[in-house]
Amino acid sequence: MRKLNQLLVLALATLASTAALSQQGNARGPIGESPYDVVSLWHKPFAVEGFAFGGNSGIWAESADRIIIAQRGETVLPYPIPDDFLGFAGHMGLNVLRDTTRRTWQNCLYTVNGNGELLELWDQWDYLCEGSDGPGPHRIRISPYDSESRIWLVNETFHQIYVFSNDGSELLATYGEKGVSGNDETHFGRPQDIAFLPDGRILIADGLDNNRIMIMDNDMNYLGEFGGEGAGPGETNTIHAVAVGPDGLVFVLDRMGGRVNLFRTTDSQTEFEFVRSIGDLTLPLDIIVNENDFWITDLGPLRFVNFDFEGNLKYTWLVPLELPDGYIEVHTFTVDPEGNLYGGDNQYGRTQKFVPKASSGAELLIEPPWNGL
Repeated sequence: MRKLNQLLVLALATLASTAALSQQGNARGPIGESPYDVVSLWHKPFAVEGFAFGGNSGIWAESADRIIIAQRGETVLPYPIPDDFLGFAGHMGLNVLRDTTRRTWQNCLYTVNGNGELLELWDQWDYLCEGSDGPGPHRIRISPYDSESRIWLVNETFHQIYVFSNDGSELLATYGEKGVSGNDETHFGRPQDIAFLPDGRILIADGLDNNRIMIMDNDMNYLGEFGGEGAGPGETNTIHAVAVGPDGLVFVLDRMGGRVNLFRTTDSQTEFEFVRSIGDLTLPLDIIVNENDFWITDLGPLRFVNFDFEGNLKYTWLVPLELPDGYIEVHTFTVDPEGNLYGGDNQYGRTQKFVPKASSGAELLIEPPWNGL
């Protein structure tokens, strides 16, 4: 009987271990607890009755009290709305990425303050997304080298990139031809992201159709490109994000390829040297590069993952699915100058704020993106 009990305990321990491993999926160690606390229900609803946030696909924390958000329209809610509704579509069991029939192109671009309350609503630009049969806006970025802090918005579906004044009052430039995919010097094929080099060059992650990084000058004139579709060195299956780091490093996130390709600038403005691939990832989504390492969000399971530039895995923490504070995917993330982390959920439909735990060491916290200033 004693031996039977020992075998039963061993079996139960094995099952528990197997269950833990299944929850960890493709996550690899060291795996630890999150270094942040979630500010529960931080993103305050502002839609009229019957509507809620859409997919929060692009966010940029310009400061701790001004966070710019691009959402994929709003979500039409089913009736009746429960009395305990928490203000986001995921709470009603909706997936705003999948339930496209509930998408309406309104209130696509706005800012919130440090408490998650609406500051500025730029609904005058909703027409830039109207009529889209796809996801629409994808990324928001601001160049650290731009004295005017212009806002760049990448629209995947219409193959365009828009540049706004920092106050959102003016549309300063539009690049790409609306609804026309192309792979020449002036067209894009479902672009995904944009990054800025210290010397003024602009890198376009052109992205899902073309699998190339376009190299533009400071006035968005085409200089060249690098990359290409495939599984070989420096090639990608779908580029979902691009970021710049110290020493001329450029990080190209290959979503379907499950890796990050690392390049380095050369003496030529149009030539980039392939360094290495880093990964064995599942479906990486976004990236922030710091002084000595970089962080990405990945699925399977959803997690934040920290690598050094040599590709060594430094730390992983899992992001729970359970509501009210969980995520389905952290499609994009940003860090404000005070170290607060914000993640846009493209499926539950909202943005959440994470504040560093008092007990967290600096080595576990994500810093604002590297810049050469």
